[in-house]
Order: sequence, then C-alpha cells, then structure tokens
Amino acid sequence: MAGSRNRQAPEINAGSMADIAFLLLIFFLVTTQIVEDKGIRVALPVWSEEEPDITKLKTRNVFSVLANAQNQLLVRGEIARIDELRERAKEFIANPKKREDLAEAPNKAIISLKNDRGTNYETYLTVYNELKAAYTELWNEESQRMYGKPYSDDLPKNMKKAVRDKFPLVISEAEPTNFGEE
Repeated sequence: MAGSRNRQAPEINAGSMADIAFLLLIFFLVTTQIVEDKGIRVALPVWSEEEPDITKLKTRNVFSVLANAQNQLLVRGEIARIDELRERAKEFIANPKKREDLAEAPNKAIISLKNDRGTNYETYLTVYNELKAAYTELWNEESQRMYGKPYSDDLPKNMKKAVRDKFPLVISEAEPTNFGEE
C-alpha cells in the first residue's frame, strides 16, 4: 500500500499540441469557402480625357428615369409606376411604330437613370432590374426572330454579339442628388 501513495500521475506530453493546432488551422483555412459579396455587374466605359460631344446627343434618344426621395418615378417628365417601366423602356428602345418622340434607332437609345440620395435601395434595384429586363426581353425577341432560339447561355457568342449590336445595353447613371433636391 505504501507504494501506491508514492505513485505520480502520468503526465500528458504537450509538446505536439502546437503541431496539432497548426495542422487544424491549415485544414480549416484550406477547406473553408470565402463568400464574396455580389452586386450589380456593370461594365464601365474606358476612361477618356476628352469631353463628350453633347451636340450629337438628341433628346429624343434619351429615356430619362428619375427616382425621388419618396420612391416615386418621373419617366421622361411624366409620373410613372415601376410596373409599367419595362414596357415603356422596350417601346422607347425598339420604337416599332417609328414615332418621332421615341429613339431614332435601338443603337442610339440611351437610358438615363438618376436617383435621390434618399431613394430606398430596394426601389433603386427594382428600377434598375426593370430597365435591364427590358433589354433582356428585347434580346430574347431579337434572338428568336434572327435564329429561332432564345437569348441564353446556350447561344454561341457570335450570335449573342449580333443581337447585342442591334440592341446595345446603354444605361447611364447620373450622380445622385441630395435628399429631396429634385
């Protein structure tokens, strides 16, 4: 019995604990996926030092959309609802009836989007999505007319380019105004 009291408890060898912790750290760094923030994909134009020639721009080719701090829309000087924005934009861009107050040609149409700093982000995104959807529908209709296929990822690049050349996406975003200024 006397020998059992003198026994010491076995020690745990902690020398390799740092190695194990380091290996676990490396394992979690390698296997963890980092989620990237996603936003609106917009291709910015190439920077130019030259001033744009405003004399070439005709007002009939500009589809102006203003969103104020109360989330109301003013489209080409008239009060409008978001749910009618897509159809109005499509009609403006394509101008199927060759009206004098709409764009001369689809490749000359410019969508000008301006908002107030007080505009809700949700309203801004909804308006932007409606304008983008107008182009998407026009591309789809043109692709069906030209190739008998929808405008999708399956369509070859050269066919997509031909469709986009007829209906180039031109959405110009102006600097937002201060709260309630416009």
